[in-house]
Amino acid sequence: MLKKIFWLAGENSGDLHAAEVLAELNKRGKQYFHFGIGGKKMEKQNFVSVFPFEKFSVMGFFEVLKHLPFFLKVESKIKEIFLKENPDLVILVDYPGLNMRVAKMASKMGIPVLYYICPQFWAWKRKRIYDLKKYTKHIAYILPFEKDFLRAENIDSTFVGHPIAEEIKIELSKEEFAEKYSLDLKKKWLGFLPGSRNTEVKKMLPVYFETIERFDGQKFEFLVSKAETIDNVFFRGIMRKSSAKIKIIEQNNYEMMKYCDFLVVTSGTATLETAFVGTPFIIVYKTSAISYEIGKRIVKINKIGLPNIVLRKDVVPELIQNEVNAERISEEIKSVLNSPTKYNEMANELREIRRILGGKSAAKETANIIEKMLNE
Repeated sequence: MLKKIFWLAGENSGDLHAAEVLAELNKRGKQYFHFGIGGKKMEKQNFVSVFPFEKFSVMGFFEVLKHLPFFLKVESKIKEIFLKENPDLVILVDYPGLNMRVAKMASKMGIPVLYYICPQFWAWKRKRIYDLKKYTKHIAYILPFEKDFLRAENIDSTFVGHPIAEEIKIELSKEEFAEKYSLDLKKKWLGFLPGSRNTEVKKMLPVYFETIERFDGQKFEFLVSKAETIDNVFFRGIMRKSSAKIKIIEQNNYEMMKYCDFLVVTSGTATLETAFVGTPFIIVYKTSAISYEIGKRIVKINKIGLPNIVLRKDVVPELIQNEVNAERISEEIKSVLNSPTKYNEMANELREIRRILGGKSAAKETANIIEKMLNE
C-alpha cells in the first residue's frame, strides 16, 4: 500500500528546500503519495498541494495577527485531512508559527513528525525546544551550533548540512548574464533583494528606489530581484514608481548575487545565500512598528542576520527598523565600496560560511531519515 507523507512548507525558501528532498526521494524509485501545503517547486516533484501557497506570505507579529482567521481555517483543514487520510508521516519545513501547532496536532493523533529546519528557538521562544521534544520524533537541523541545544535536551536529531550548499547553482558566466539583462560590464553593479513576501517588497522597494537615486547611473547598474512568489502586477506596479533605469532579475538570482559588486539584502534566507556566494553586502530589516516593538521584547539575540549568527561575529553590517532609510543604506554601500580594505576583509570573512555550511547533502541526508522513519 502506498505510504502517505503530509508536508507543510509555508514559505518560498521552504518550498525550495522541500522540493530538493522530494527530488532525491523520487530518484530512489520508491513510490509515496506526497501531499499538503507547498509551492510550485514542490508541485514539480509530484507533490499535491491542498491549499493556495501564495496566501501564506506574511511576516511579523502584527501581520500574522491580522491574518489569524485564515490560519485558523488552515488548521481546521489540516485536522480534517489528518482524520481522513491518516498520513504515515508528517514533515514540517521551517515556518514555526503554524508548524509547531501542526506538530502538536499530529503528535496527539499518533502521527510521527519529522521537523526539517527547526524553529530558531535559540533566538526567541526558547521554550519551543521543549515542545519540539514532546511533539516531534526527529529533527533534521541545518545550522551546526543547534546541535548543542538539541543534544542538551536529548532530542533525536541529525545535522543534515545546509540546503543552500546544493541549491546555489551558477549557470551563466558574467558575460552571459550581462548580455541577458543588457548590463554594462564597465559599470559597477549594485543589487537589491527586497524579499520573497509581498509585505516585504511593499515596504522595502520604495526605500531602495530612494537609495538608487543617490548613485550616478553613468557609473552604476542597478539590479532588483523579483522572487517568483511575488505577483507580477503587484511588483511592476511598485517598480513603475521609480524613474531610475533598473534591471529586474526574475530568474538567475544566484548569478546576480555572485556578479554584483555589492548587494543590499532584506533579512531572511537570502542573507545566508549571499554570504555563501561571497559578495559583500548589507542586511536590512523593517517591519511594522507594532511587530518591531513586540519583537524587541522577546528576541534573545542582538543580531538578525544569519551570516553574523553563524560566524558568531559582526561581519555583515545590519540596519534595523528606523535605521532603514536611503541615507544610511547609501552610506554603508559607499563606506565598503570606497575602501578596498573593508571590501576585501568582508569577502574573506564570508568564505568561512562556505566551509561551515558545506560538506553534506541536506537533501540526501533528510531523505535517508524519511526512509528510516517510514520503515520503523
